[in-house]
Amino acid sequence: MSRVIDVTDATFEREVLRSETPVMLDVWGDWCEPCKALDPLLAQVAKTYAGKMKVCRLDVGANPRTVNACRVVTLPTLLFFRSGDIVGQHVGSVRAADLQGKIADHLQVVVR
Repeated sequence: MSRVIDVTDATFEREVLRSETPVMLDVWGDWCEPCKALDPLLAQVAKTYAGKMKVCRLDVGANPRTVNACRVVTLPTLLFFRSGDIVGQHVGSVRAADLQGKIADHLQVVVR
């Protein structure tokens, strides 16, 4: 899969918690300018890591149950999931090189 997957409260368990591959979840809001600035980077990451991990996003305004369950209070927040567990988190903007390092550290996924 080489695209960013939109998840909701209804699809979160299936797409993220039960995923057979690691997942990076972007929790965002349509009013959040730093969130919008991450969109091109997330699209590139989804292509680069296709088949090795999923890149998903969750709209904070439309999905309060999942946002509360994940204890997200600041946007943008990236959550890293492996086998249904949160194994890492990043809050705020991030550069491409730094994001690759976080993916390698938290999800043990490396692209050569």
